[in-house]
Amino acid sequence: MQKTGLKSFSLTFWIVILFEFFERGAYYGVMSIFSVYLTNELGFSKGEVGVIKGTIQPLLYFLPILSGAVADRMGYRKTIFVAFSLLGLGYFLTAQSTQYLSVFASLVVMGIGAGTFKPVISGTIAKLTNEENSSLGFGIYYWSINFGAFLFPMFIVPWLKKMDSSYVLLAASIATAGMLIPAFFFFKNKELEATNPEMSLIESIKGIFEKIRIVMMDWRFILFIFIYSWFWILYFQMYDSVLWYMSDFVNAEVLNDFVRKYLGFALGNDWKFDVEHVTVINALSIIILQLGVSNVVKKWKPMPTIITGVTFGTLGMAILAISSNIWVFLAGIIIFTFGEMVAHPKFIAYLGNIAPQDKKATYMGFGFLYGVFGSFIGGFLGAKLYVVFIDNPMLEFIKTKAKLINPQVIISESIKMKDALKLATEMGIDKAQIAAAASPSELWLIFSLIGVVCILGLVIYQRYIHR
Repeated sequence: MQKTGLKSFSLTFWIVILFEFFERGAYYGVMSIFSVYLTNELGFSKGEVGVIKGTIQPLLYFLPILSGAVADRMGYRKTIFVAFSLLGLGYFLTAQSTQYLSVFASLVVMGIGAGTFKPVISGTIAKLTNEENSSLGFGIYYWSINFGAFLFPMFIVPWLKKMDSSYVLLAASIATAGMLIPAFFFFKNKELEATNPEMSLIESIKGIFEKIRIVMMDWRFILFIFIYSWFWILYFQMYDSVLWYMSDFVNAEVLNDFVRKYLGFALGNDWKFDVEHVTVINALSIIILQLGVSNVVKKWKPMPTIITGVTFGTLGMAILAISSNIWVFLAGIIIFTFGEMVAHPKFIAYLGNIAPQDKKATYMGFGFLYGVFGSFIGGFLGAKLYVVFIDNPMLEFIKTKAKLINPQVIISESIKMKDALKLATEMGIDKAQIAAAASPSELWLIFSLIGVVCILGLVIYQRYIHR
């Protein structure tokens, strides 16, 4: 009798789920605090962080195109060893680095490892499932991603931060490098061996670049992904400007008191909401709501559903402009996440609709370009806008106020926000007055306008450009 349900999956499948859980947990655990860690603890400017994020994250989304060919040529077992070795090394080196160039170089190592890892996992699940259990298999796969993104920032990151924030990076190194052990003993399956051993690696990569050329020539397809990627400019703010805003402006004491009162027995009486919990909100919302949302919209047409989702996401971003109140902040993040849940599954379905019948597999493989565009633009733009609307006005206020208190004080024009705030504290300048000089509402309204541009672009595309 053929096995069904959970029993239909092999040991190798569950090992892959374990890989995904630890890799994604490590990644989201680090990303939940990384931008704030770089600015507040290492003293990097937000512009410098924007360069890092605008470079490393697009690498994570683009590299799988090439690394997929490498995995087919080398075999998945060898490739997973390379991936986890680079991930563990990259996180470890980043934890030891305090200088900008060394942090950047260490993250490149991590990024290559992550980009190598992605196609191996999805490819393995595709190889180890069939028509009867593939839907359940990929459902477990996506659930493991969000469970890791919930569990690590919720419990492990706050505990490590109390000792030293760099320990979060060390834990990520251990979590990923540690996967070499189960990979060595259990990641064995004939279906995961090299598929084209007779083809050279150079020939494989040439084939990939030929596919890139074919897809790039289809301007309608690329234009649709580019329009949709404007929504993901907003998404990537959840790991940059939203975290800085949370750290600088949001007072969570009311929420902390509420949680300690009703959940203190589970989370501890010293629990507090901090930047890492932004990721927790996103992941927990998806874990709880995604199946229900998908069931509601499953019969809706793709494009109207995508537009609806982007509209909710834009609304969530606009809500942040209302107030820095913790309940308003939570509402904005949850509504944005709801929009993501509505839009993204239908985006994938729509790609399948507009891809040529004889090239669907190739086209679907390039759907990730939304992440390349969104993270590249979002990384640079988010940091730039935060400096313009938040940091610069606050710096000008500190300089002006400091001169009034002590005309002899000399403040460098290139002083960083961390040092300026320290100087302000020493001179007795009120932190609330400094914050009042910033314009966070304008920042979030600009991002909301980016969402509106995305909505209008999708409407115009559907009406005038779609095949």
